[in-house]
Formats: sequence, C-alpha cells, structure tokens
Amino acid sequence: MEKKTIIMNAENSIVGRLASFAAKNALEGNQVVIINAEKAILTGSKQSALSRMKRKLDLRGKGNPRKGPKFSRMPDRVLRRAVRGMLPFTSRRGREALRRVMVFISVPAEFQGKELTKLPGAKVEKRKKYVELGEVCRLLGARW
Repeated sequence: MEKKTIIMNAENSIVGRLASFAAKNALEGNQVVIINAEKAILTGSKQSALSRMKRKLDLRGKGNPRKGPKFSRMPDRVLRRAVRGMLPFTSRRGREALRRVMVFISVPAEFQGKELTKLPGAKVEKRKKYVELGEVCRLLGARW
C-alpha cells in the first residue's frame, strides 16, 4: 500500500469528524497535515462549547497545577488532542500514528498552493448553531 501525505483544510469542518478522518488515515500509515485549525467548527451554542473547554481547564486547579492534567488553549493543540483521543495512543501503533499527524494555525508557506483533500460530510450546515474553535480558544486566553 502506498503511503501518502494528506493535506486537509479545517475551515468550516466539524472538529470531531475531521479528527476521526485524520486518525483513521494516520493509523493506515499516511502522513496527515491539517491547516487552518483555528477555523474548525464546534457544534452547539457558544456557551456550551465554552463551558466544556472551561471544565477541562478547571481540572488543573485540583491538586498541584504543575503536575497536571494539562490542557492547552491553542487551537492547533486542541485539534491535535481531539485526534489523539481517537487513537490508541497508549500502544506503540497509536503513538506512531500520532507522530504522523501535524496541525497548523493558518497555512504555512510549505503547504501553500498544494492540493487539499475534501472531507465529505464534515461541513456544517448554516442553520445549525456553531462556533469556531479559534474564537473559543481566544475567550479562554490563547494568543497567536
């Protein structure tokens, strides 16, 4: 089987569907690059998305904050963590697959003008409630 590099644009794509597609391809041995992570979509209202992410950040306050659990506020790290959640990352196979996943904020110079993979079924419908991942991360204090 031929190993290839898959470049996906996260703009207007649902985070969970994008992450599952990336995880599946990484397990198959393909290199997966996700660009525009800050433009990925979280479904639901802004308040519900914000409260879910705040709950994860508040776990840090219990006990010693230097020891964890650690949860990043940057949109590329949040999206990579979503991909990690869909991989068996405690096994060698899952860790190697996670190394093949790269997530970027905006479009790096090396990937400009390259052919992007379209992800069917990951686009959000305009009538549903949603919020961009970058907006939620900014409200939590991320700066990029």
